[in-house]
Amino acid sequence: MTARSWTLRQRMVALIVAVAGVLVLLAVVAAAVAAQNRNHLDTLLNKTGPLRTNTAALETALVNQETGIRGYAVTGDRDDLAPYTEGLAAQRELVAAMRPLLADEPEIARQLDRVEEQATAWRLEVAERVVTAPDAATARTYITNEARVRFDEMRASLDELERMVSELRDQAAENARSTGNTLVFLLVVAAAVIILAGVALLASLNRAVINPVTDLADQVRKVAKGDYDREIRGIGPPELSRLADDVNTMRKQIAADLAEVGAVRQRVEWVNDQLQRQADELMRSNRDLEQFAYVASHDLQEPLRKVASFTQLLQRRYAGQLDERADQYIAFAVDGAQRMQRLINDLLAFSRIGRITTGFTAVDLDRVMGEVATATDSAREYAGGELVWRDLPTVLGEEALLTTLLTNLVSNSLKFRRPGVPPRVEVSARRVGDEWEISCADNGIGIEPEFADKIFVIFQRLHSKDAYPGTGIGLAIAKKIVEYHGGRVWVDTDVAEGTVIRFSLPVMSDDDPDSPEAAQPPAQADPTHDTKEVVA
Repeated sequence: MTARSWTLRQRMVALIVAVAGVLVLLAVVAAAVAAQNRNHLDTLLNKTGPLRTNTAALETALVNQETGIRGYAVTGDRDDLAPYTEGLAAQRELVAAMRPLLADEPEIARQLDRVEEQATAWRLEVAERVVTAPDAATARTYITNEARVRFDEMRASLDELERMVSELRDQAAENARSTGNTLVFLLVVAAAVIILAGVALLASLNRAVINPVTDLADQVRKVAKGDYDREIRGIGPPELSRLADDVNTMRKQIAADLAEVGAVRQRVEWVNDQLQRQADELMRSNRDLEQFAYVASHDLQEPLRKVASFTQLLQRRYAGQLDERADQYIAFAVDGAQRMQRLINDLLAFSRIGRITTGFTAVDLDRVMGEVATATDSAREYAGGELVWRDLPTVLGEEALLTTLLTNLVSNSLKFRRPGVPPRVEVSARRVGDEWEISCADNGIGIEPEFADKIFVIFQRLHSKDAYPGTGIGLAIAKKIVEYHGGRVWVDTDVAEGTVIRFSLPVMSDDDPDSPEAAQPPAQADPTHDTKEVVA
């Protein structure tokens, strides 16, 4: 039997069998690769992850042991041995937890044995001698350079253990990545096979079905026009030859095809509905997260207020009555509570942006800068600084938020000043298309270009709190306020010295350059009032 005499069913079955065979082969290979990938991921997640964590904890436990021994040797106080006892117990627990994970890694297990042997030797030759010494003076005689070298050798072995665990993790990650890429390649091959099968199916249908049906339809139309004597000849596969004898079968087939198209359309509509629901759920989740941040910050206020009040009361009432260390601890508690209050207040302010709104109105930024100058007067006076602003427009927004925005920028410029140089802050504006570009420039310590984006991340600090106080949320609040007003904020890194932070705000419709109002000169065009300057 030649291929031309095959029925349509035989042709489709042959094509499907060929495609299915290729896909089954690909599926088998993909299953094997997926199993390897799962093993690599299991090693990466369930073995190397805990091993790295336990190795770091083991190093901490060993350091705690040495700290406890040295502390006891210095003070002779048995309470100072607590880190040593706790570190020893932690070491044993960690080693016991790591053993099962290293059943298939003999080299790493041997390295762990080496670390444990060195730790045991140090404990027997140094720690136990110090612990059993009759007095602190005798105990200190065992804290020698040789003891330190021995401990350093143990830490070097521990570093080697960490390196071997890291290499195991990197190898597992590379293997997982490789098998993942192989899976992707197999999926691409499967997709290509399906596409080629579709093209082959289309070509086969065109030759075996579409052309014969078109010819059959032409014959039926001629018969319908009255040529009843015309003989209808079926061409193509045997199925279509029989179709010429039964037009109703064709109608049923078409109805079935239409039903299939309808089912596909319903499926597409269902998928679109699911996507819309997921988008709505995502929006709801974002709102819930904002609400959670607000509620959490708000609910933390009351207990923290009590902590701050009572620690301050304790500081005032018992200052000088306890020893110096107790006064220092109380001062630490007061400082920590106050810093936490500032942090919660800033977080609360951050979460309120966009949630609690009074509506947008026309805001004169010149007047806002007057309020900013008043708010920053004490900081400016302390630093002997200067604040200058000029040509500030009227924009559409919330005055309170814009005041907070400019206050944060000016306060940052005053805070991050150069030692011995009086700070100078200049706020200006220019129009760029349909936006106002407002700049806050200073002569401070500046920002390195690689940190230009990080400063707007919440709680991101480039300096320690001892060098420059603050919560690290001020510029994040500024960024959120600008984005809430439809603008953007960035750091201009092309400056010779200091820092220039720019942000954009949309131009009000009344500021359209083609409108009659825009053609009038601004009210502050008087040269004697063009620039406002405040000097401490």
